[in-house]
Amino acid sequence: MALNTSAEAPLPVGEVSRLIGGWIDRLGAVWVEGQITQLSRRPGAGVVFLTLRDPSHDISVGVTCFRQVFDRIADVVTEGARVVVLAKPEWYAPRGQLSLRATEIRPVGIGELLVRLEQLKRSLAAEGLFALDRKKPLPFLPQLIGLVSGRASAAERDVLENARRRWPAVRFEVRNTAVQGVHAVNQVVQAVRELDAMDEVDVIVVARGGGSVEDLLPFSDEQLIRAVAACRTPVVSAIGHEPDSPLLDLVADVRASTPTDAAKKVVPDVGEELDRVRQLRDRARRTVRGLLEREERGLAHTLGRSAMERPHRLVDEREAEVDALAGRGRRVLGHLLDRAESEISHTLARVVSLSPAATLERGYAVLQRPDGHVVRSPAEAGAPGDELRARVSDGDFVVRVAE
Repeated sequence: MALNTSAEAPLPVGEVSRLIGGWIDRLGAVWVEGQITQLSRRPGAGVVFLTLRDPSHDISVGVTCFRQVFDRIADVVTEGARVVVLAKPEWYAPRGQLSLRATEIRPVGIGELLVRLEQLKRSLAAEGLFALDRKKPLPFLPQLIGLVSGRASAAERDVLENARRRWPAVRFEVRNTAVQGVHAVNQVVQAVRELDAMDEVDVIVVARGGGSVEDLLPFSDEQLIRAVAACRTPVVSAIGHEPDSPLLDLVADVRASTPTDAAKKVVPDVGEELDRVRQLRDRARRTVRGLLEREERGLAHTLGRSAMERPHRLVDEREAEVDALAGRGRRVLGHLLDRAESEISHTLARVVSLSPAATLERGYAVLQRPDGHVVRSPAEAGAPGDELRARVSDGDFVVRVAE
């Protein structure tokens, strides 16, 4: 369709539409899966009109087929049913509209849906989206709870009433969405992302009542599963009843069997918590009382001892021992001092008797040369006429060396 056009030589709308139609006519037939959202069967008309929508995306396309093609499955297919269509793309040039001309329509059975869900479940599990180590714990007492549910639904009422009955001060941020049909996935995903983006929301509850496998299909959609896996806020899945197990149960941080069970898991019961506080307080009181009684018994036992009845007796007994030891110490010290004094006297006497002064008193003298050297032999006396100094007991005098 490469054409040479310009602002001065444009193509007419009809020509553009014709060219697009010619290109589309060359396309072959394809198998398409989707959900029927609109179905028009006019009485007497030979053509049936329906709209086929992708449940996971906001995309739909018109489909037409001959009445005999649709009559084959008219008894089992209604609006909201999933079908597989063999159709060829067609271009309606007057309106510039694309549609599909179906030659065969097959309903998607429950067995096929379950097989596809199992395949999706295995694929997501292989990515680790259901791993236990990814689960986030719920807060003990959330200040604000995000709730995604159908408008005025029993699931919404069960969560709100039971949560407020358990903890009257709890607050909710509610997002009402479609919980089945073609719009459910997009609305639930958008609501979950909005609540997750709010910092004040502590936990998100996605709740819906029971239903058929087809009704619960939006809660097994891959887009929703990945959106919940990406949440930083803990998510509680409360879809259907106990036997129901959409894939949302596996990716959520906590699975609740029912919306009522979700309320019980998200907020504590104020009565139970008050009972627990009373029990803990009574237990603490008993523990403290037991400790006091044990210490009182120990104190009474200690005060009952003889040493505590006459506390000064030990001091008196030790005082006599101290006096005896002090007297003994003084006596021993006196003996030691007397002995030391006697030894000092004897030593002094010996020192005095052996001292040079005592020797001089006996008539001896010490000769010293002028340099102070003591003369010990005649050879050291020096030359004749040299003066020597003679030291005696009472003093000293000068002598000369004779020949």
